Amino acid sequence: MSSLSSHPAASEVHLPKGPARSTLWDSLSMILNPMDFLDQMRSQYGELFLVPGFGRFPEVIMVNDPKAIQQIFTADENTFDSGVGLDLVLPLVGDNSLILLDGNRHKQQRKLLMPPFHGERMRNYGELICNIADQAIARQSIGKTFLARETMQEVSLETILRAVFGLKEGDRYQQILQLLTEMLDSFNSPFKSVFLFFKTLQKDLGPWSPWGNFLRKRELLDRLLYQEIQERRAQGNFSGEDILSLLLNAQDEEGQPMSDVELRDELMTLLFAGHETTATALAWALYWLHYRPDVREKLLQELQSIDIKTSDPTAITRLPYLNAVCSETLRIYPVLFFAFPRVPKQPMPLVDYQIPEGMMLTICIYLLHHNPEIYPDPKTFKPERFLDRQYSPYEYIPFGGGNRRCLGAAFALFEMKLVLATVMSHYSLELINPRPIFPARRGVTFAPAGDIALRVTQRK
Repeated sequence: MSSLSSHPAASEVHLPKGPARSTLWDSLSMILNPMDFLDQMRSQYGELFLVPGFGRFPEVIMVNDPKAIQQIFTADENTFDSGVGLDLVLPLVGDNSLILLDGNRHKQQRKLLMPPFHGERMRNYGELICNIADQAIARQSIGKTFLARETMQEVSLETILRAVFGLKEGDRYQQILQLLTEMLDSFNSPFKSVFLFFKTLQKDLGPWSPWGNFLRKRELLDRLLYQEIQERRAQGNFSGEDILSLLLNAQDEEGQPMSDVELRDELMTLLFAGHETTATALAWALYWLHYRPDVREKLLQELQSIDIKTSDPTAITRLPYLNAVCSETLRIYPVLFFAFPRVPKQPMPLVDYQIPEGMMLTICIYLLHHNPEIYPDPKTFKPERFLDRQYSPYEYIPFGGGNRRCLGAAFALFEMKLVLATVMSHYSLELINPRPIFPARRGVTFAPAGDIALRVTQRK
């Protein structure tokens, strides 16, 4: 374990156990094969453990105990710095991203961005989401193989561009669609993801180098986003309900609007966080529904009780077994294995430990969701567990928690349920190769390793 002399009040520090030191292999294991690494660490050290620092990776306490999580999530928002441990997403989202902000600025931006993801505004998108999902599967010929994640990425990206950003069909729309997909595909494997974790690898060695290629895609995408921002500014009509209109209309306490750079960073944050995660969750859900025919049949029986085409979207999202399938999908392999890190601004108690100022705390969603005392037989996909029990917001946290809980959580679940209900009601699908599939790192998220190939066998 590294020395604690750098922390104030070192004599009062009482930390969880962990390995004596961290190696390059440990760091690579955490990046490339985190499930085995995390399972082994918990087996050896318990519900809280210390991971020593290595290179640019700081010393961190990994937290997966519900009582400790409750303490962190319910602490005063000024207890922690929360943006400091997220610099690896900076190349994707920019300095002004909500993800990287702290204090009053974070609070103000969060309040500003919240309305489109809740209430009536969100419900107004229901019909559009169903139509986008229907059209995505309708483009697949009977008997033709398609890839679940790729198709669901089309659905989620089209949803966020049209419903949340208010972008209209056209050349710019199609270019943004293509460029964002290509940019995120720069990190679509565990080995490509290493570029986000090691700054020494982030070198522009020309358009054919991995980082150089990513930078050029980002530059092209930035140009399109700035064009959209400037055209909307020139029109001067910010009355739309889309989020770009709200941001253009926003002013700070001194009456100043957001700059183009600030707008760009928040748009990139929402594009990245709002479609990459939902697409992955939908791909997993389609996998489980066709890997487990018993689960699929139960869901189809429930869906027969409602007319998807004429029903109010909110009625669809209240279906109990549909909710259970989505909840279990997000439990067994969460898209994000870790909640936003917190760094205490002063020494603090945490369950049986005394944590020094400046020590990074990271809540491990994956380990919490695989705690056998909370979720018996945690490696088994079992939606019924969400019908039998109500889990606390410190036991089930697919969207994180506290003041850093995912802003679009309600919208993501709303979209996920409507897409699944539409696809399963209108089409019969078949899993091409029914086999166990496990998560692999995809940038900062975790997606199915390998392709989930499906085919349409019937249009209902």
